[in-house]
Amino acid sequence: MSKAAEKWVFFSALPPFRGGISKFSAHTLNALSKSKHITSFTFRKQYPNFLFPGSSQFEQSVTNESSERIVSTFNPLTYLTSLLRIRQERPAVFVTSYWMTFMAPMMAFWAFFLPRRTKKVAIIHNLVPHEKRFFDGVFNRIFLRSYDAFVVLSEAVRKDVLQLKPNAKVALLGHPPYEGEAGSISKEEARGALGMDPEKKTILFFGLIRPYKGLSELIAAFSLLDDSYQLLIAGEVYGTAEFYLEALNALPNQNWKFVNRYLADAEVDTYFAAADIVVLPYLSATQSGIRAMALSQKRAVLCTNVGGLAEGLEQEGHGFELQTTAATHFAERVQSLFNQGDIAKCNARLAALNLDLDAAWLSFAKGLIHLVEEA
Repeated sequence: MSKAAEKWVFFSALPPFRGGISKFSAHTLNALSKSKHITSFTFRKQYPNFLFPGSSQFEQSVTNESSERIVSTFNPLTYLTSLLRIRQERPAVFVTSYWMTFMAPMMAFWAFFLPRRTKKVAIIHNLVPHEKRFFDGVFNRIFLRSYDAFVVLSEAVRKDVLQLKPNAKVALLGHPPYEGEAGSISKEEARGALGMDPEKKTILFFGLIRPYKGLSELIAAFSLLDDSYQLLIAGEVYGTAEFYLEALNALPNQNWKFVNRYLADAEVDTYFAAADIVVLPYLSATQSGIRAMALSQKRAVLCTNVGGLAEGLEQEGHGFELQTTAATHFAERVQSLFNQGDIAKCNARLAALNLDLDAAWLSFAKGLIHLVEEA
């Protein structure tokens, strides 16, 4: 059998599941399918409904599911049935995504009982969780022992992997940018559509909201900015929004808008077009799909230098680092970037970029394929 004809199996969160891992995985699968005979599988359920902090695990706009749903992470009986289904494909290569330690037993079980000749490869988004649990270290070691090679998206995660498995075969492949239609709507039109002032300096916080993403710190910094600034927060709170709403309502500057829900892809362009800068004040991170999204939307980012979040950011001219989320420094950094014209210059530079998004994802797939061939 030729290498091009070898059967690959790909497992991850995929549509109809929503969120960054699903979006990333769908793009990766599409790029791999250009050169590989590949079958994809996804979850029946990722989490029990009562443990899921958001409103829904599913993207409501997705009607065509192209990946067979084979396993529930909280039902060990489906580990066996899903393994049997994967084995039916007789894969030469098995690729999975890994981002939560409680999935380690399931993925290690699959790897152990797949044929020896099958190469087992994992795309690791996070190894060390943002919200730590007592079993993380043990489960990560079990998982890493079970796989032959690993793709990571940041130097920080590469170091995490090598710390637990020093002889691991690891490929560092940067997060490609997502599709977007930067320029499809003007800044004035976007702000008008969102009911925001067309003249004020606009800061965007975008994406699912969890404590480690630093929204509280951004609100504290915004409280020190004058009336010439406005804050746009767009994303569903995982948990309760009351804590953030109380802080926002107490601000001396009431130029803010909070859209507490999951934003469909069709809405993304409007929110990024309305912004001057996208802020990622994360308290912990590895990498971020929001940073990749900002690049495709041609918007400068300001982000903390944690994990791999700011890797290459200023060198590539895509944005700026935030050294600390302490409110005074944070506010002064924002003011300085606006007052010196740095944000406008960065956005102009990004607007001139000719991004070949298809080529970027095909390059990512090529790097993964090369890793498999070397494993």
